[in-house]
Amino acid sequence: MHVILTGATGLVGSGVLDAMIKMKEVTKISVLSRRPVKMAEDAKDPRINVIIHKDFSNYDAAVLDQLKGARGCVWALGISQTQVSKEDYVKITKDYALAASKAFQQLSQENEPFNFVYVSGAGATVQPGRFSAIFARVKGETEVALAALRKQNPSMHTMSIRPAAVDATAHEAIKNYLPTSPLVYRMMAPFVLTPIRVLVPSFHSPTQELGRVLTELAMGQHRITPSKDVATIGDFPILENSALRRVAALNSQ
Repeated sequence: MHVILTGATGLVGSGVLDAMIKMKEVTKISVLSRRPVKMAEDAKDPRINVIIHKDFSNYDAAVLDQLKGARGCVWALGISQTQVSKEDYVKITKDYALAASKAFQQLSQENEPFNFVYVSGAGATVQPGRFSAIFARVKGETEVALAALRKQNPSMHTMSIRPAAVDATAHEAIKNYLPTSPLVYRMMAPFVLTPIRVLVPSFHSPTQELGRVLTELAMGQHRITPSKDVATIGDFPILENSALRRVAALNSQ
């Protein structure tokens, strides 16, 4: 199966790319990126096609032609709200995702839906309050817009995933490719991730399993039904981290 990936140089995206490379069912991997992807280069895998794409708000015929035949996408492109202005955060987090999802409708077929998996985040909300953080509000707005798109076009199977404490500690295959985190984060991470992993595992999201589940969802695997940790807007599902862990069969570990 042909799948698309964005954000391949980031923490979540690196985990997804590693999972895609390891899955025999994945026959082609189209990576949309502003710059070369070192992991893809080192893999020397003929299934990988890195498409250097400078404008994520626009998809012309030349780009869409390279994506023809794709059945799903993991949209892992994102950035911390602390690293950019509010305007740029909205553009990167919301506008780019919506532009892609609308363009990728051309890849869907009536009898073979296109799966668009949006990587949101724990804390996102579709019902923001007065004091909701920017990231929570903007990601929630994106989820609402993607839900509307799915309602308008049932062949476009959009969904949202909300990972919590994403952890690459045990994921050796991607460690050399991860972006350098701010010093404060690097200092605090061991004191935050370890207690979460041990004391509140429902919030823990190891990149190896996360990457696998996101890829499987983009391939149309797993039957997702509403539950206490799977909210829905119409047919649009929003999976909290505990639901991701359940799908990944992590809760028994």
